[in-house]
Amino acid sequence: MAKVKRALISVSDKTGVIDFASKLAKMGVEILSTGGTAKAMRDAKVAVKDVSEFTGFPEMLDGRVKTLHPKVHGGLLGRRGDKSHVAQMKEHGIEAIDMVVVNLYPFEATIKKDGCGFEDAIENIDIGGPAMIRSASKNFMDVVVIVDPADYDAVAKELKDGAVSPRTRFRLAAKAYEHTAKYDTMISSFFKAAGAIDTEYPFFHKSEMKTTKSRPYPEAVPAHFSEQGKADSPFPIFTSLPLIKVQDLRYGENPHQRGAFYREPVVTEPSVVTSCQLQGKAMSFNNYLDANSALELAKEFTEPVSVIIKHNNPCGVATADRIVDAYVRAREIDPVSAFGGVLAFNRKVDAATAKEITSTFVEVVIAPGFDRKALELFKKKDNIRLLDIGSAMHGTASGFDMKRVVGGMIIQERDLGMIGDIKKLKVVTKRKPTAEEYKGLAFAWKVAKHVKSNAIIYSYGTHVIGIGAGQMSRVDSTRLGALKSNFPTKGACLASDAFFPFRDGIDECAKHGVTAIIEPGGSLKDPEVIAAANEYGIAMVFTGMRHFRH
Repeated sequence: MAKVKRALISVSDKTGVIDFASKLAKMGVEILSTGGTAKAMRDAKVAVKDVSEFTGFPEMLDGRVKTLHPKVHGGLLGRRGDKSHVAQMKEHGIEAIDMVVVNLYPFEATIKKDGCGFEDAIENIDIGGPAMIRSASKNFMDVVVIVDPADYDAVAKELKDGAVSPRTRFRLAAKAYEHTAKYDTMISSFFKAAGAIDTEYPFFHKSEMKTTKSRPYPEAVPAHFSEQGKADSPFPIFTSLPLIKVQDLRYGENPHQRGAFYREPVVTEPSVVTSCQLQGKAMSFNNYLDANSALELAKEFTEPVSVIIKHNNPCGVATADRIVDAYVRAREIDPVSAFGGVLAFNRKVDAATAKEITSTFVEVVIAPGFDRKALELFKKKDNIRLLDIGSAMHGTASGFDMKRVVGGMIIQERDLGMIGDIKKLKVVTKRKPTAEEYKGLAFAWKVAKHVKSNAIIYSYGTHVIGIGAGQMSRVDSTRLGALKSNFPTKGACLASDAFFPFRDGIDECAKHGVTAIIEPGGSLKDPEVIAAANEYGIAMVFTGMRHFRH
């Protein structure tokens, strides 16, 4: 394997690059560079030649054209053992470049900045960098490509020992393509989100480009034409996921499975991804799933709410004027299941609430803040994981809901649907709900959206009293919800995430004293179901909206 005689170094992230360049220079490697990287090396007394001197062509167009030149890409792509390539390189005065050290313009960091506009983002799309990385990677047997400062020391050691091994060259090339793929996907995702004003001029006027930390790009979403679907489908023919690894997890859902946690580059709403862990053991795979479910349910409420999740289903949900009272009430709904649960609140956790939480065993608490006295109490139970999402409970909802299947993925819009004014829903029975029943129905319907199907929720106006989740039969879910209740079900309201297909579900509701039901409607047997409700004097409203959750 030939030694490295010439290296081109041009980096945005300059971590460790001066030390690495110094080691290369001491080994007799000629260094080419551009702009700020060249200046940094000169300031550090490292010998360097400008790329413009190497190519005989100046940097131009405000730096947009620096390395896009045959002498650069010929020097990278020419196969050293190919007589024809060697002859052509000699004919055109192209000298070999044996190493490329490049990381790209900070596009991700730019679009996260407060006030970043479309034009700012565009100017931080690197062109020459990805081109050099791809050229060097394609010719990895002759060219070493480095995109990560973490690889500097290992490469320097191999060079000192003689040459960079084929195995290392291959590993670095694979890593480089992964780097450019992530970069291009971030840009693609940004363009999808930014959309277009019209087909001729898909840019935003400066006045429309004002952004905030919670909304890093315009909200317009383009329609993508798909040969496999409708012209107005929001789903592109090709999609890619720009996910960045946050951490490896101890294991996955079970100890024999390995796991890791990833985040999207740009998140526009409070979530487990944007939260800051204040204390406690490292989050597990299941912790993240449950914390996400708990927080998403807590977001449904404007009044102070406490949510307790166990195995990705709510086992307690309650509201109150004070967050501590909401928590105590939620815990009382099913104290056995609440043990070891994951909690979410939509208000800052105070000392009174912290005292109640620490009186039993919980895994995770996620909330928009914790006051000082609460944190002092939690320190005594330092295994409890505390996740602070910041002061805001809501942001700009974005993205799709994606579920993996073997060999592919099914993608849908997120279920953001919710009833506005419940009193505008269609009452299908002779008796209308009372004011208190409307309150109970509204509460139960919010919870039903977040319970595994088939979902049945028994509720009063401020809390659930029984949850039937994940049963294959809706009648069984109805029985289970009543069985799980620690409160009298007589006079309760009930929500069903999908329609009752037969009257047997209504018969079961009546056995447990339910007085009002909210469900989507739409069954062929709706007349039979409505007649059964009328027989029992149960008020029933249809939402016209289903909330299946598989």
